[in-house]
Amino acid sequence: MMTSNDTKTTVGKTFFYQGESHTHPLFCIAPGIPCQSAREQASELMGYVRDLTIDGLMDNKPQLLWASHFLSALAKALMDDAELGMMR
Repeated sequence: MMTSNDTKTTVGKTFFYQGESHTHPLFCIAPGIPCQSAREQASELMGYVRDLTIDGLMDNKPQLLWASHFLSALAKALMDDAELGMMR
């Protein structure tokens, strides 16, 4: 059984980049989030990505496709940082 001291957490080193050439980080994943919580949140975000993508395609709403693009990048950053935390 894992105690609270053994809980793996995010390291806070993964950035979410957007913009031309991806040179300016928009967000950074906060350190100290339990990896399991970060992974659950990323899964939740990916569910929204799926829904927004389908709605954007079916209703011809490119703004929904862009929203899904940004959310998927944020979900990936969460997953990447959780992975870094799990490897510590």
